[in-house]
This record gives sequence, C-alpha cells and structure tokens, in this order.
Amino acid sequence: MANVVGVQYERTGKSLEIDNLGMREMQRRAYSARENKYILIKAPPASGKSRALMFLGLDKIYNQGLKKVIVSVPERTIGKSFARTELKKFGFFTDWDYDEKYNLCTPGDEGKISIFKSFLFDENSKILICTHATLRHSYNQLKAEDFNNILLAIDEFHHVSADEANILGKVLNGIMGGSTAHIVAMTGSYFRGDNIPVLMDEDEAQFKKVTYNYYEQLNGYKYLKSLGIGYHFYQGEYTSAVDEVLNSDQKTIIHIPHSGANESLKDKEREVGSILDVIGEFESRDSETGIIFLKRKKDNKIIKVADLVSEGREREKVLEYLRNMSKIDDVDIIIAMAMAIEGFDWPFCEHALTIGYRASLTQVIQIIGRATRDSENKEHSQFTNLILEPDASSNKVSVSVNTMLKAISASLLMEQVLAPNVDFKSKKEGKQKYIKGVINIKGYKEPSEKVKKIIEADLNDLKANMFQDENILRAAAGGADPKTLNKVLIADFIQKKYPDLTRDENEQLRQYFIANTLIKSGSVEEKGNTNFVRMANQFYDLDDLTIDLIDSINPFQHAYEVMSKNITPRLLKAINNIIQSQKIEMTDGEAVRLWNEERPKFMKEHGRLPDINSINDNEKRLAEAIEYLKKRKRELVNRKNN
Repeated sequence: MANVVGVQYERTGKSLEIDNLGMREMQRRAYSARENKYILIKAPPASGKSRALMFLGLDKIYNQGLKKVIVSVPERTIGKSFARTELKKFGFFTDWDYDEKYNLCTPGDEGKISIFKSFLFDENSKILICTHATLRHSYNQLKAEDFNNILLAIDEFHHVSADEANILGKVLNGIMGGSTAHIVAMTGSYFRGDNIPVLMDEDEAQFKKVTYNYYEQLNGYKYLKSLGIGYHFYQGEYTSAVDEVLNSDQKTIIHIPHSGANESLKDKEREVGSILDVIGEFESRDSETGIIFLKRKKDNKIIKVADLVSEGREREKVLEYLRNMSKIDDVDIIIAMAMAIEGFDWPFCEHALTIGYRASLTQVIQIIGRATRDSENKEHSQFTNLILEPDASSNKVSVSVNTMLKAISASLLMEQVLAPNVDFKSKKEGKQKYIKGVINIKGYKEPSEKVKKIIEADLNDLKANMFQDENILRAAAGGADPKTLNKVLIADFIQKKYPDLTRDENEQLRQYFIANTLIKSGSVEEKGNTNFVRMANQFYDLDDLTIDLIDSINPFQHAYEVMSKNITPRLLKAINNIIQSQKIEMTDGEAVRLWNEERPKFMKEHGRLPDINSINDNEKRLAEAIEYLKKRKRELVNRKNN
C-alpha cells in the first residue's frame, strides 16, 4: 500500500521546550494575546491547548478583572484535560485549582444545571468545567447578562457553526451580543467537515487568531520522524481485509464504521469479534478493567485489547482504565466507533486504522491526531483508511466515485496541513541563489498586506472549503485542462469566498494558493549545480520556474495517481467514465475570463477564432466559451424584449 501523503520531520524538540513560566511554544503564543476580549486558538492535538487556556483564564481572573472561568468541552471524558494542575512550581504565578463540585464532567446529568446556575452567583468559586450540552441547557434558563465578567472557553470549537440549527452557535452568538463575557475558542481543526462556517464573517473578525500549525508542532517533536497517510480498498466485508493492514506489533486504534455507514455489517458485536479473531485467540477478560487478553496466532504473544464499541458496564470499566493508563504495555490495540477521536490521549499510538470513509475532514484530522503524539516508542506514525471497493458492474460505482474524490480531497488537505509552508518571491532576471524555504517564480505577484492576512490566518480554511467543492474535484479528477482548473475555477471560488478582493488581489491569492498547494519546501533537490523542484511527481529546473508553468499542472494529479494504483483497472475505468460524464458545465465566470484573457492571446498567435472541433483541449474550451457567451447574450436580449 502506497502512501498518498508522506511527510518527514526534523525532530528539533522546539515545540516541547518549556520557558521560565512553564509554557511551551504554542502556549507562549496564546498567552501573548491575553489582552484581547475574544481569542481563537487554532492548534493541533497535543500542542497544549488545555494548559494554554489555564494560563489565559488565570490571567483574566487575577490581572484583568474578570470574576470566573467556564470551560465547556464536547463530552465529559475530555473534561479531564482541565483537571487541577500545578503551575506555580514551573514558574507561573498561581495554580489551576477549583472546587470539585464544579467539575460537571462526571457521570450522570442530575442536578448539573442547578449547580451551573449556582456557580454563577457563588462569589467564592472561580472555575467550572462542563460539557457543551450542560452549557446549552443552562443557558436556556439564564440571561446573557448573567455571563458578564466571565471568561467562556469553548474546547473543540468546530462543533459550533453559524447555521441556524446549531444550538451552541446560538448560545455563543447570544453571549457575545448580550454580555461583557470574554471568549477563548480552541480547536485542532477549525474548518468543519460539513463546509458550514463556524462563525459569520462579522463575528469571526472580532477574534484575535492565534495559529500554531501542525508542521510546527510535529517538526518540533523529539521522537517522531515521519507520517504516512494511505488508503486500502477492499471487496466484500471489511473484516476479511483487516489482517492486510493491521500490524499487531504497532500500538493501534481501530475505528470501525458507524451503524448507518455502507461499510457497516450492522452487527457491532460480530464486527468486534471478527477483528479479535484476526488478532488472536481469546485468552481471558480482566473483570476489573474490562481489558481483553488475546494469544496472538503467530507467536502466542499476549495482546491487550480495549473494546470501546460494546456498550454497558464493561465499557465504563475500559474507559476508566484508559483514562488512568500511563505505561506503554498497558494496552496494545483499541477498537472504537465514535469514541477515542477527540480529546483522547494515548501518546504511544503508532497507527490509526479507520474503516469506512469519513465524510468530515474535521474528523479525519482528529483521528490522525490520535497517532501523532510524540513518544519514545515510535519514529513513524501511520493513518490508514480501509475503503469499500464495489463491483465495477454494480450501480454503486457512483458511490465509489464520490468516495474516491473525497479521499483525494482529504489527502491533499492533510498534506497541506501537515507539511511545511514555503515562501514565494517574484523572480528577478538572471540566476538567483536558492535559499531554503524560499521559491522564486517568474511572473509571480507578491501578495498585498490584505492578502497576506488571509494567507496567514485562513489558508487551510480556504483549502478545506475548496477541496470539498464538487465542481473543482470533478474537474481535477476528470482530466479538465489544468489552466482552466487553476486560472478559472479556483479564481472563481476565491472570488465567491472573498468578494471584497480586487481583481489583482484575487490573482495574488490564487497564485499563492496554487504554488503553495503544488510546492513544499521538501520538494527541492540539488543535482550538481542545479536545483530542481518537484511538482506532481515531475522535476523542473528551479531557474525556469514561472507562474505559467505552475498553472499548467493539476494540483490534484499526484493524489489521484496514487489512489488509482490501489484499485482494480476495471473499477478505475468505470470511475473515469462516470467522472467524464459528470464534467462540469461552463460557468459565467469561466466564460468571461476565457474571453478576456485567453481569446486575445489566441487571436494574436493564430490570427483566427478558435475551432470548437479542435483536437487541442485549450482551443476547444475557448471556442465553447465564445459559444456560451453568444447563447447568454441571446438569452439576455430575449428576456429584455419580453
């Protein structure tokens, strides 16, 4: 199985270093923004967001005049991340401490709303921990002004959305509009998988954004050297393919599909049992912890398995055991469904094996984050997605098309998120010396301050949105002309996303987007006295790099080629046929751009109009644009006359 994405890290140790206040790099960055009323922290799992919030919350109480801190988490198991913590002994001015009765992340729901309400009016208590659900239900019995002079911290902020149906979003909007509350929002994957914005633009603009990217975190580790993301297609039932991708020598989290998924066998007990059979022979189950002991078939080694799928008292025992485990030998494999995704800390995990495609890019990032903690037992982390490959002759091929396109999308986004960024400069005349991390491109428009701010704060959000756009995905995989994809479709998407950008600013952002997507700093190789840059598996002389050359390459090409190698030729042909039949139609934006930009060039070069029957795809598309505009003009005239 080939990895679609493979990233190498330098193990600098920088992200783990502690300063004289006991803060790591990300936490220092967050703390420097402490004077802001609204703060949005975008940082990966294990970067220290929980402790960053502690530093911020304590400063808000003791130095900024706020009275209380409320921390809200999506589920009660995550509440332990905000347990009492000694901070003074590491150099901070006080500890994170609170009355345990205000820890509402405990089993059961009885009386929690009443305790929440009493906390607000308890002058002696400063800190409360609760779930998103408790916050929502409590808010329904309170007024927005009851949150005056309180810091509200929302963990896993991507659970919020601006959609009217999102209750937590309404709560946040109400508190922002009706109280003096300060807000700290934290997430490891700010973009939502459903493509709905987390906040409206006007609300988001009020937040000071603190970004600590995945590459900074992983590159600054001590042990982790590489990360791979791969896909494996199977036929029949997934349980028959688990042994092809599972290595029981690796600490592994297996996420089985939820009951409604196509890949599900609709029998969780049988699915778990089949996976256990793949691993080894049942030996015993610990009555106190719920941990299952299996005798591995090949060598009789005892493998410890935690089953978080099966419900009931046994699962509670397992959860409690996992919360308290600290040694590498405590567990070998965890089988889960919805659990063990967010806020779950198992640093020893080497492999995240996920069965069934996850439509949410947010969830994919969260799952990968389970395996990217730094730990002395691993140099490499792996994410594997086991995906159903239907029969090419069946009516489910269209499902496979959709799955494959989305998998390509997720792979591209992961590569962008997990690999280093590179700076781009406009190339001057003559040969220029290569500086690591800086690529000179002839014809490149360097971004304005306005565009720079978008790049710094929102680039991954933009990529997440774009990589989920069905038109762009189909065009990319369906053999659309790369220049049309890059210069027209992507430019149109940016225009819709940022309508206030000028045409020149749109082009600046577009060029950066394409160049950044295709080129990573690790893509430059030196051979002799010449530097070459790798784009879509091809090497190009760095001195010959132009924006026109970059625009001639499909940024999705590499991922599509790797994915294609993992499925049968028959299915690949069926997929390509469907993609071709679903090619996007011409849009007004594409037609106008081709008319304004490409038609004059073609006329100057050829002295004639383009031929719609040409074997040249670019010429044919330009001719189609002219016909499209003629048609649109006729429609407008007819509408006006009528």
